[in-house]
Amino acid sequence: MRDSTSDIADIRDAVHLCIDMQNIFAPGGLWATPWMERVLPTIVSVVSRNPARTMFTRFIAPQDPEDRPGQWQRYFRRWHQATRRHLPQSALELVPSLNGFVPPAAVIDKPAYSAFSNPGLASLLVEKKIGTVVISGAETDVCVLSTVLSAVDLGFRVVIVEDALCSSSDVGHDALMTMYRTRFHGQVDLVTAEELVEFWRE
Repeated sequence: MRDSTSDIADIRDAVHLCIDMQNIFAPGGLWATPWMERVLPTIVSVVSRNPARTMFTRFIAPQDPEDRPGQWQRYFRRWHQATRRHLPQSALELVPSLNGFVPPAAVIDKPAYSAFSNPGLASLLVEKKIGTVVISGAETDVCVLSTVLSAVDLGFRVVIVEDALCSSSDVGHDALMTMYRTRFHGQVDLVTAEELVEFWRE
Protein backbone atom coordinates (compact mmCIF):
# COMPACT_ATOMS: atom_id res chain seq x y z
CA MET A 1 0.00 0.00 0.00
CA ARG A 2 1.26 3.52 -0.73
CA ASP A 3 2.32 5.76 2.13
CA SER A 4 0.79 8.75 0.37
CA THR A 5 -1.37 9.59 -2.62
CA SER A 6 -0.15 13.17 -2.85
CA ASP A 7 1.89 12.50 -6.00
CA ILE A 8 -1.15 11.35 -8.00
CA ALA A 9 -2.58 14.05 -10.23
CA ASP A 10 -6.28 14.54 -10.78
CA ILE A 11 -7.76 12.24 -13.39
CA ARG A 12 -9.20 14.07 -16.39
CA ASP A 13 -10.31 13.11 -19.90
CA ALA A 14 -10.61 9.49 -18.79
CA VAL A 15 -12.60 6.38 -19.53
CA HIS A 16 -12.97 3.32 -17.33
CA LEU A 17 -11.93 0.12 -19.10
CA CYS A 18 -13.48 -2.78 -17.20
CA ILE A 19 -11.74 -5.91 -18.44
CA ASP A 20 -13.53 -9.22 -19.12
CA MET A 21 -16.03 -9.41 -16.29
CA GLN A 22 -17.84 -12.21 -18.09
CA ASN A 23 -19.77 -15.30 -17.01
CA ILE A 24 -17.00 -17.57 -18.24
CA PHE A 25 -14.77 -16.13 -15.48
CA ALA A 26 -17.51 -16.03 -12.82
CA PRO A 27 -18.13 -18.82 -10.27
CA GLY A 28 -19.28 -21.91 -12.16
CA GLY A 29 -17.74 -20.68 -15.42
CA LEU A 30 -15.22 -22.64 -17.45
CA TRP A 31 -12.40 -20.30 -16.44
CA ALA A 32 -13.74 -19.28 -13.03
CA THR A 33 -11.66 -16.61 -11.29
CA PRO A 34 -11.98 -17.18 -7.55
CA TRP A 35 -11.67 -13.52 -6.59
CA MET A 36 -14.39 -12.23 -8.90
CA GLU A 37 -17.20 -12.38 -6.36
CA ARG A 38 -15.05 -10.51 -3.85
CA VAL A 39 -14.21 -7.57 -6.12
CA LEU A 40 -17.49 -7.39 -8.04
CA PRO A 41 -19.22 -5.00 -5.57
CA THR A 42 -16.24 -2.65 -5.84
CA ILE A 43 -16.36 -2.74 -9.64
CA VAL A 44 -20.12 -2.12 -9.59
CA SER A 45 -19.48 0.90 -7.37
CA VAL A 46 -16.86 2.29 -9.77
CA VAL A 47 -19.07 1.76 -12.83
CA SER A 48 -22.15 3.24 -11.16
CA ARG A 49 -20.40 6.57 -10.62
CA ASN A 50 -20.05 7.15 -14.34
CA PRO A 51 -21.47 4.39 -16.56
CA ALA A 52 -21.41 6.62 -19.65
CA ARG A 53 -17.61 6.75 -19.41
CA THR A 54 -17.25 2.98 -18.92
CA MET A 55 -16.24 0.52 -21.61
CA PHE A 56 -16.58 -3.17 -20.82
CA THR A 57 -14.34 -5.52 -22.76
CA ARG A 58 -15.28 -9.10 -23.59
CA PHE A 59 -12.82 -11.81 -24.55
CA ILE A 60 -14.47 -13.53 -27.50
CA ALA A 61 -13.22 -17.03 -28.28
CA PRO A 62 -13.10 -18.21 -31.90
CA GLN A 63 -15.68 -20.50 -33.41
CA ASP A 64 -12.87 -23.01 -34.07
CA PRO A 65 -9.13 -22.98 -33.24
CA GLU A 66 -8.24 -22.54 -36.91
CA ASP A 67 -9.95 -19.16 -36.89
CA ARG A 68 -7.04 -17.66 -34.95
CA PRO A 69 -3.39 -17.24 -36.01
CA GLY A 70 -0.27 -19.01 -34.84
CA GLN A 71 -0.04 -20.15 -31.23
CA TRP A 72 -3.67 -19.25 -30.58
CA GLN A 73 -4.60 -22.33 -32.61
CA ARG A 74 -2.60 -24.53 -30.25
CA TYR A 75 -4.11 -22.73 -27.27
CA PHE A 76 -7.69 -23.29 -28.40
CA ARG A 77 -7.05 -26.90 -29.39
CA ARG A 78 -6.09 -27.42 -25.77
CA TRP A 79 -9.12 -25.42 -24.62
CA HIS A 80 -11.49 -26.64 -27.32
CA GLN A 81 -14.38 -26.47 -24.85
CA ALA A 82 -13.84 -22.68 -24.75
CA THR A 83 -14.42 -22.25 -28.48
CA ARG A 84 -17.79 -20.89 -29.52
CA ARG A 85 -18.61 -24.22 -31.17
CA HIS A 86 -18.82 -25.74 -27.67
CA LEU A 87 -19.37 -22.78 -25.36
CA PRO A 88 -22.85 -21.41 -24.66
CA GLN A 89 -23.23 -17.83 -25.83
CA SER A 90 -24.23 -16.79 -22.31
CA ALA A 91 -20.72 -17.63 -21.08
CA LEU A 92 -19.30 -14.72 -23.04
CA GLU A 93 -21.82 -12.18 -21.75
CA LEU A 94 -21.04 -9.74 -18.97
CA VAL A 95 -22.03 -10.83 -15.48
CA PRO A 96 -25.62 -9.71 -14.78
CA SER A 97 -24.78 -7.01 -12.22
CA LEU A 98 -22.65 -5.20 -14.82
CA ASN A 99 -24.65 -5.98 -17.95
CA GLY A 100 -27.41 -3.75 -16.62
CA PHE A 101 -25.20 -0.69 -17.13
CA VAL A 102 -25.20 -1.23 -20.93
CA PRO A 103 -26.15 1.27 -22.27
CA PRO A 104 -24.95 3.91 -21.52
CA ALA A 105 -21.78 1.90 -20.90
CA ALA A 106 -20.24 0.49 -24.08
CA VAL A 107 -19.04 -3.03 -24.88
CA ILE A 108 -15.80 -3.68 -26.78
CA ASP A 109 -15.18 -7.22 -28.03
CA LYS A 110 -11.59 -8.42 -28.43
CA PRO A 111 -9.96 -11.56 -29.86
CA ALA A 112 -6.91 -11.68 -27.55
CA TYR A 113 -5.71 -10.64 -24.11
CA SER A 114 -5.31 -6.90 -24.55
CA ALA A 115 -8.32 -4.62 -24.90
CA PHE A 116 -6.30 -2.99 -27.67
CA SER A 117 -6.28 -6.22 -29.71
CA ASN A 118 -9.49 -4.67 -31.00
CA PRO A 119 -7.84 -2.03 -33.21
CA GLY A 120 -10.89 0.18 -33.07
CA LEU A 121 -10.44 0.90 -29.36
CA ALA A 122 -7.33 3.06 -29.62
CA SER A 123 -8.82 4.98 -32.54
CA LEU A 124 -12.01 5.60 -30.59
CA LEU A 125 -10.15 6.86 -27.52
CA VAL A 126 -8.00 9.19 -29.61
CA GLU A 127 -11.06 10.47 -31.46
CA LYS A 128 -12.73 11.26 -28.12
CA LYS A 129 -9.53 12.95 -26.88
CA ILE A 130 -9.15 10.47 -24.03
CA GLY A 131 -5.75 10.68 -22.35
CA THR A 132 -6.27 8.39 -19.36
CA VAL A 133 -7.64 4.88 -18.96
CA VAL A 134 -8.87 3.73 -15.55
CA ILE A 135 -8.59 -0.05 -15.41
CA SER A 136 -10.40 -2.72 -13.41
CA GLY A 137 -11.39 -6.34 -14.00
CA ALA A 138 -9.94 -9.76 -14.73
CA GLU A 139 -7.31 -11.13 -14.62
CA THR A 140 -4.58 -9.03 -13.02
CA ASP A 141 -1.76 -11.07 -14.54
CA VAL A 142 -3.23 -11.87 -17.98
CA CYS A 143 -5.75 -9.62 -19.76
CA VAL A 144 -5.35 -6.68 -17.38
CA LEU A 145 -1.56 -6.89 -17.69
CA SER A 146 -1.70 -7.03 -21.48
CA THR A 147 -4.10 -4.08 -21.60
CA VAL A 148 -1.95 -1.99 -19.26
CA LEU A 149 1.21 -2.56 -21.29
CA SER A 150 -0.58 -1.81 -24.56
CA ALA A 151 -2.00 1.39 -23.11
CA VAL A 152 1.44 2.48 -21.88
CA ASP A 153 2.95 1.78 -25.31
CA LEU A 154 0.21 3.87 -26.95
CA GLY A 155 0.91 6.79 -24.64
CA PHE A 156 -2.14 6.68 -22.39
CA ARG A 157 -1.88 7.45 -18.72
CA VAL A 158 -2.98 4.32 -16.84
CA VAL A 159 -4.77 4.36 -13.49
CA ILE A 160 -5.30 0.92 -11.98
CA VAL A 161 -7.99 0.47 -9.36
CA GLU A 162 -6.09 -1.99 -7.25
CA ASP A 163 -9.00 -3.27 -5.17
CA ALA A 164 -11.09 -3.78 -8.33
CA LEU A 165 -8.88 -6.45 -9.91
CA CYS A 166 -9.21 -10.21 -9.67
CA SER A 167 -6.95 -13.12 -10.52
CA SER A 168 -6.67 -16.85 -10.15
CA SER A 169 -3.20 -16.45 -8.67
CA ASP A 170 -2.29 -14.58 -5.49
CA VAL A 171 1.38 -14.84 -6.46
CA GLY A 172 0.75 -13.42 -9.92
CA HIS A 173 -1.43 -10.61 -8.60
CA ASP A 174 1.07 -9.57 -5.93
CA ALA A 175 3.98 -9.69 -8.37
CA LEU A 176 2.16 -7.43 -10.79
CA MET A 177 1.25 -4.90 -8.11
CA THR A 178 4.93 -4.73 -7.17
CA MET A 179 5.97 -4.35 -10.80
CA TYR A 180 3.53 -1.50 -11.46
CA ARG A 181 4.75 0.40 -8.40
CA THR A 182 8.46 -0.07 -9.03
CA ARG A 183 8.85 -0.19 -12.81
CA PHE A 184 6.17 2.06 -14.31
CA HIS A 185 6.22 5.14 -12.10
CA GLY A 186 5.06 8.14 -14.13
CA GLN A 187 3.01 6.03 -16.54
CA VAL A 188 0.93 3.87 -14.20
CA ASP A 189 -0.79 4.98 -10.99
CA LEU A 190 -2.45 2.68 -8.47
CA VAL A 191 -5.45 3.91 -6.51
CA THR A 192 -8.17 2.30 -4.44
CA ALA A 193 -11.80 2.67 -5.46
CA GLU A 194 -12.28 5.09 -2.56
CA GLU A 195 -9.33 7.20 -3.71
CA LEU A 196 -10.63 7.18 -7.26
CA VAL A 197 -13.58 9.32 -6.14
CA GLU A 198 -11.13 11.97 -4.94
CA PHE A 199 -8.94 12.00 -8.03
CA TRP A 200 -11.58 11.54 -10.76
CA ARG A 201 -14.18 14.25 -10.49
CA GLU A 202 -16.26 14.94 -13.61
